[in-house]
Amino acid sequence: MNIKKIITIVAVVLISVLMIYGFILIRQIFADNTKFEENEVYVFVPTDANYEDVKKIVAPYVEDMNRFDVVANKKSYPTNVKSGRFLFKKGMNSNELINALRLNLAVNLAFNNQERLEDFAGRIGSQIEADSLSLLTSIKDSTFLKENGFNEENVLTMFIPNTYEIFWNTSADKFRDKMIKEYRNFWNEERVEKAKKQGLTPIEATILASIVHKESVKKDERPRIAGVYLNRLHKGMLLQADPTVIYAVKKKSNDFKQVIKRVLNKDLTVASPYNTYYTLGLPPGPIAMPDITALEAVLNPEKHNYIYFCASVDRFGYHEFAVTQAEHEQNAKKYYNWINSQGVKR
Repeated sequence: MNIKKIITIVAVVLISVLMIYGFILIRQIFADNTKFEENEVYVFVPTDANYEDVKKIVAPYVEDMNRFDVVANKKSYPTNVKSGRFLFKKGMNSNELINALRLNLAVNLAFNNQERLEDFAGRIGSQIEADSLSLLTSIKDSTFLKENGFNEENVLTMFIPNTYEIFWNTSADKFRDKMIKEYRNFWNEERVEKAKKQGLTPIEATILASIVHKESVKKDERPRIAGVYLNRLHKGMLLQADPTVIYAVKKKSNDFKQVIKRVLNKDLTVASPYNTYYTLGLPPGPIAMPDITALEAVLNPEKHNYIYFCASVDRFGYHEFAVTQAEHEQNAKKYYNWINSQGVKR
C-alpha cells in the first residue's frame, strides 16, 4: 500500500471521527434536554449555592444531566454560579438552559391589606428568598427605626401597598431599604403638605387611612368617611371607629384569624390604645395596611359637617351620614333592627 492511500485512509478516518464527535457535541449542546410537561417552570437558586447544589435543583427538569454537565463545563458555569429566579422553557437544549441560569428574573412582588407586621413579613417571605424572621429582624432593627422616625407599633405605615419589581434573591435588609425609598417617594412635598393641612404627620395620616380603609370598601365613599374622622379629631371627640374595636379585641386575644361581623357593647370597653371608643385620638399604629385610595382620601377629604355615620341597609356597602346625634340614632336603629333580623350575633 503506497503512502498516498495510507494518507487518504487516515484522513477519511479522522474526518469520520471528527464528524461523529461533532454530531455528539451538537447533540449535547443543541438537542432538547427538558423533561417537564408545563410550557415553562421557574427554578430558584439560593444565595451561596454552588454547582453541585444547582445540579440537584435542576435535575427534576433536565432529561440528561450528563449532557447538561458537559455544556455547563464548556461554558465555565460551575465557577460562575448565580443565585436568583430563572425561567426554563419546555424544549430548551443544554446551551439554552445554561444561558437561562445566567438571567436572573425579577419577581412582581405584591402586598396589601396586612393587619400586622408579622403577617406582612410572612407575605413577603413567601415571594422572595428572605424568610419572615429575617425580614422582621431587619424591619425592627432599632437603629433603622430611630433613623427613620418609626417605632415597632407604627413601622407598618412605611409600606405602601403596590406591586414592585424586585429580585427573588434580595436580602431582608435590601428589601427594607428599597421600601423606605418607596415610602419617601410616595410622601413627596405635596403629600406631606396636604397631611400638614389636616394637622397630621405622614405616619398619623396613614394610621387614619387604615381606619378609613377598614370602614368601607367603597372607594368613592372614603373621602366622606375621612372627613367625618377629621371633623371628630378637630373637635377633640373620640373617633369611635368600630374597626379599631375589632382590632383591639383581636390583639387582646392574639387571634387575628377570628371573624367579627358585629361589635358588641362589651367590646367598646376593652382597655386598649387601639380602641377609639376607649382612647382619645388616633391609635399608636395602623390597624391594617391602607391602600393608596384610602391614603388619598385622608389627604383630600370631603368637606362637610358630618360627625356620625353607620352602615346603610338600603345601599349595601355604603353608609348613612348625620350631623346630629338624633339623626344618627335614627340611622343606627334602622341598622340594628336589620342586623338583628339577619341573626348576626358576632
